[in-house]
Amino acid sequence: MRIKKPIIRLTRGCLLLLAVTLCAGATGERVSASSQSTRPNVVWFVVDDMSANFSCYGEKLIRTPNVDRLAREGVRFSRAFVTAPVCSPSRSAMMTGMYQTSINVHNHRSGRGELKIRLPEGVAPAPLLFKQAGYYTAIGGPLVKGTNRLAKTDYNFEWDEKMYDGNDWAGRKAGQPFFMQVQLHGGKYRHNKNWKQRALSELGSATKPEDVTLPPYYPRDPVLLDDWAQYLDTARYTDKEVGEVVARLEKEGILDQTIIIFMTDHGISHAREKQFLYDGGIHVPFIVRGPGVPRGVVRDDLIEHIDMAAISLGLAGLDIPSRMEGRNVFAKNYAPRAAVFSARDRCDETVERLRGVRTERYKYIRNFYPLRPHLQPNAYKDAKEIVRRLRDLHAQGKLPALTEKLLFAPTRAEEELYDLQADPHETRNLAADPKFKKTLVEMRERLNRWMEQTNDHGRQVEAAAMFDSDMAAYLKEGAGGREEYQRILRGNIAQMKKWAAEGK
Repeated sequence: MRIKKPIIRLTRGCLLLLAVTLCAGATGERVSASSQSTRPNVVWFVVDDMSANFSCYGEKLIRTPNVDRLAREGVRFSRAFVTAPVCSPSRSAMMTGMYQTSINVHNHRSGRGELKIRLPEGVAPAPLLFKQAGYYTAIGGPLVKGTNRLAKTDYNFEWDEKMYDGNDWAGRKAGQPFFMQVQLHGGKYRHNKNWKQRALSELGSATKPEDVTLPPYYPRDPVLLDDWAQYLDTARYTDKEVGEVVARLEKEGILDQTIIIFMTDHGISHAREKQFLYDGGIHVPFIVRGPGVPRGVVRDDLIEHIDMAAISLGLAGLDIPSRMEGRNVFAKNYAPRAAVFSARDRCDETVERLRGVRTERYKYIRNFYPLRPHLQPNAYKDAKEIVRRLRDLHAQGKLPALTEKLLFAPTRAEEELYDLQADPHETRNLAADPKFKKTLVEMRERLNRWMEQTNDHGRQVEAAAMFDSDMAAYLKEGAGGREEYQRILRGNIAQMKKWAAEGK
């Protein structure tokens, strides 16, 4: 009878014991060529628009055996968080190992017009660092398979496409280590018109909407239930895609020579998740498997997605740039974080500024535009069927009181404080509760220090010239028969400028 190895769960106090068991390549120290004849390959799975809805993370309605396998054979981080809850700033931070606010790439899809953003001296994208170390660098995935195109990048800074050698590691020289990003469409699949039919064909079954459990701040409306069921099927499909890549690594005999990191770029795209700093938007799956990584371990310490670059360089025995803010959480000298930080700024045309800090127990969020509603107008988000449905129910007066309060109040509190143990869905703001005054002050000061120490560029209002430059690019992209989109976008841009002039 085969005995399964028990899952080991590590708390902060156990991490020093773990660290001493790791090989030299996992310390973050450079390993010389003479002591390491071949470096490990590195594969990043980066998934769009998906929270930790995998069975190894406790999701009960679906099974995800391939992602579960990575967790079983590596380290699963239960408390991993992105520093930005939307694609481009999250990916810009991920690629550089830097907070997006530290390097001025915090506004979503910024630097796309005439005015550009360049990385500061001493900051370089991870693929470039691997390429300089002799790695073959690739970025691909199912959406570009069979083409010469690169997969999704979505960086807010200027970069040279030559830092990628191709979209598949098959192009490497014999014996050459590779750094590969596998970009998966994830939660975005459900926005494709034929997704339901494709999911049924590929997966053999579909998740039933009536079986879905929604967060308590959403009504059990058929449109929302169906959308969430489709989303869970995108998680199943993502698991299938992961399995195909792992099977290829096995077939080529290089699986155990390859460091694999699986994560998503932010949480599920919904009304209170993507683009916001609640855990639904920033908590992500994060799994590491490969040489130098313990097997069957669950770690509960707080980590940030910007750690991915430092982890990869460290496990590969390469130098980690001294300026990099991400940390190699497997290094011997790793000191666990007491808190993680996140920020949301302008998303498309919608001007916003949120800052958040999260400890094991508490979440503090600061709203810099409290006179604006939670669901500000946004052409991208307002086109989603779920948001249209919520707005329709609001207009009809049919939403539950909690949904009305959290999504449709005309203004917001300047500060939000949540006890995550007692209120994991972050529905009861304790900022005005005298019993939590001490905690409020501590969290407020912690955020202030972080903003100061990391030189948060978002402390300053975005220059009008940069906003206009990016909006011109947006309007150009919306041209060509998309008159309604252009009309909505122009109206939203005008609304942003009007609110700014009014001091909102």
